[in-house]
Amino acid sequence: MTDLHPVRRALLSVSDKTGLIELGKALAERGVELLSTGGTARTLRDAGLDVKDVSEVTGFPEMMDGRVKTLHPMVHGGLLALRDNDTHVAAMTEHGIDAIDLLVVNLYPFEATVAKGAGYDECVENIDIGGPAMIRAAAKNHAFVNVVVDVEDYDNLLGDMDQHNGATCPKFRRKLAQKAYARTAAYDTAVSNWLADALELEAPKRRAFAGELKQTLRYGENSHQSAVFYTDGTNRPGVATAVQHQGKELSYNNINDTDAAFELVAEFDPAKGAACAIIKHANPCGVAEGATLLDAYKSAFDCDRTSAFGGIVALNQPLDVETAQEITGIFTEVVIAPGASDEAKAIFAAKKNLRLLTTDGLPDVTAGGKTVRQVAGGLLVQDKDNGVVGMEDLKVVTKKAPTEEQMRDLLFAWKVAKHVKSNAIVYVKDGATVGVGAGQMSRVDSALIAAKKAERMANVLGLSQPLTIGSAVASDAFFPFPDGLMEAAEAGATCVIQPGGSMRDDEVIAAADEAGLAMVFTGMRHFRH
Repeated sequence: MTDLHPVRRALLSVSDKTGLIELGKALAERGVELLSTGGTARTLRDAGLDVKDVSEVTGFPEMMDGRVKTLHPMVHGGLLALRDNDTHVAAMTEHGIDAIDLLVVNLYPFEATVAKGAGYDECVENIDIGGPAMIRAAAKNHAFVNVVVDVEDYDNLLGDMDQHNGATCPKFRRKLAQKAYARTAAYDTAVSNWLADALELEAPKRRAFAGELKQTLRYGENSHQSAVFYTDGTNRPGVATAVQHQGKELSYNNINDTDAAFELVAEFDPAKGAACAIIKHANPCGVAEGATLLDAYKSAFDCDRTSAFGGIVALNQPLDVETAQEITGIFTEVVIAPGASDEAKAIFAAKKNLRLLTTDGLPDVTAGGKTVRQVAGGLLVQDKDNGVVGMEDLKVVTKKAPTEEQMRDLLFAWKVAKHVKSNAIVYVKDGATVGVGAGQMSRVDSALIAAKKAERMANVLGLSQPLTIGSAVASDAFFPFPDGLMEAAEAGATCVIQPGGSMRDDEVIAAADEAGLAMVFTGMRHFRH
């Protein structure tokens, strides 16, 4: 028996009607009998196509609000029967079951229903049962049956049929089957995770993760590593949902760094003022607020001009002409913002290697969610770090209390420290970072590195002293000893924000008092490994 099997009979049942009429007409022109259900059948008939209702085949009407229509041996027998098995063929003949050679199904929009914030009962009603059952049956029998779950495969199906005189080849059917099982797996993942969240289960016995291919990347972190980019369907504003207006494709590192930049800049409410974050290797090298985006960008750039070269720029307001002109002054990999003016886009158009991404808004930094990291033999899953502190959450622990201006800088520094690799030390002055120490094994070293960077920039900017003099400093976790705090004080910091919670808090507080520092505790740490 040949591995090429003709497509003579098709069952179409779709929620997404995109391309349905065109597919139906193309199949009919190729002599394929069409079976269908409910709204799909009506759509095809309204287009003038001859369609047989599944209820005519099963002998049962659709019932229970459409919950039961395809769960029947006349359907599943037609999908599952092995055409080269005499026993199967005899059973089909005995029971009047006709083979179904093509199944076209896309599922109830469960993910979209959840994403729009629908209530529990509406989400349950959008859990598809018959669709996944048919998909799995057809995919299992891919030696004979084609199963299409993606609108993008309609043309591929017709092309394979035309190439093989109305039949399809085994390789094509296997590809369809793989995609079909991936789709039902992703669908079940969405349902099971939604139920886990609805039940507030912190650690369900099994948890699945799924994604949809967005982009095949040129390579991974290094050129010898292959890589791809999947989206998770949450539609969170950011690199996964942004529109790219120009420039070559994003790389693995571009995507990682752009995500880090946009999540950081989202900490700053655009209604309260402009903000800019410049990222290099997933760490901020400059963050600032300003009266305008241009002011914010300039201040962020002045924190570390060396590291900013070839970096990622994220803005919390739509990109304007003046800021675009300033950004083009140095080589920048990516700029991401919640919108951009046509004039700003035109300025960037002359920079072919610069990628401009725009989004529909900023991500909600207080929203929940999970982060996942693979380790050998397993996955580490945790809640997203959506911790935010305000003025009312801070506890003054020193004799000297911060001034109102210092408190603003402390909160600014704390927002930035949340996005710096641990151990993190961040100096801030007048709403801008002036020194960032990241990813060191010792908090003392982070404090030293940040201070050295500030000294270097003071020379570049022609300043008489580094901007760490009179600054606020944030530490992402507690100071286990006074030494790290003292390094910050020697760099010129006058006030400190840290979580507290060390066994030696009393020693650290006493050292701060002796140095004349004001210090506040947040009661929350922001380790970022």
